[in-house]
Amino acid sequence: MKLRCAILDDYQHVSLSMADWSTVSDSLDIQVFHRHFELEDELAAAIVHCEIVVIMRERTPFRESLFRRLPHLKLLVTTGMRNASVDLEAAARHGVAVSGTGGGGRGPAELTWALILGLTKHLIPENGSIRNNGTWQTRIGVDLYGKRLGLLGLGRIGGQVAQVGLAFGMEVVAWSPNLTEEKALAAGVRLAASKEELLESSDFVSIHLVLGERSRGLVGARELGLMRPTAYLINTSRAPIVDQDALREALSEGRIAGAGLDVFDIEPLPSDDLFRSLPNVLATPHVGFVTEESYRVFYRDIVQNIHAFLTGTPIRLLGS
Repeated sequence: MKLRCAILDDYQHVSLSMADWSTVSDSLDIQVFHRHFELEDELAAAIVHCEIVVIMRERTPFRESLFRRLPHLKLLVTTGMRNASVDLEAAARHGVAVSGTGGGGRGPAELTWALILGLTKHLIPENGSIRNNGTWQTRIGVDLYGKRLGLLGLGRIGGQVAQVGLAFGMEVVAWSPNLTEEKALAAGVRLAASKEELLESSDFVSIHLVLGERSRGLVGARELGLMRPTAYLINTSRAPIVDQDALREALSEGRIAGAGLDVFDIEPLPSDDLFRSLPNVLATPHVGFVTEESYRVFYRDIVQNIHAFLTGTPIRLLGS
């Protein structure tokens, strides 16, 4: 008898084409869901009989209440080796193994620069003016050369962003709670004396931290108030690192020049959210990791994880 496997949030309809599923297809009855389930009741009803569920990043949270409603679930596979929206303790209590995948491309770093360039060169409104046969040249852009780029976080992605900033001729500074001067110098950047110094002095502040208890709410109303009125905030990391209401207020009142955002507290972003309409916001629907290279790694490892589970030797377990 085949096990029932649900693949959730396959927005681009690519889950079955990005990897070779032949090693597990004879053992599975696979159902792919392309639309997002906003209500837990609806989701639970759709996958209640499944033994295996595959999720994409944090698109669908798995909390205690959901695990309780899925009595047949035995394996939950998430992309990446970290997922803050999965309650690993609840999974263990309900006898559910949780496995992750590799990932890591340069998508988030590349998107960071797409947002910075889109904002400073006014690409969206200028392109819109051309498409609508509007006014020729409506705005004045901002140069990057000589400007200061402040990085909150200098890990793998932050380091990639720093390299591009240096290539643009920018001064790059970085800060995080554990960042050392030695590591900053190795990346070719200066260690900021403090978070406050970085915020006060930077023309661009880009966030590249892992979401955790120390980073949640790291940039709040006070921190946004330290930024220059000509400065831009870029967040391709995780929304809760920045106080979202404080950011809406700062942008609405023009206390910072603008923001490039790829992550939000609620995803998909509600239709009436102010981030959809503020003229100084360039927003994308959490696409930093959505690249062909990353997806091929995700789904290759998903198939491997399922095969290993079926053979009784689960791999890449989270929380173990």
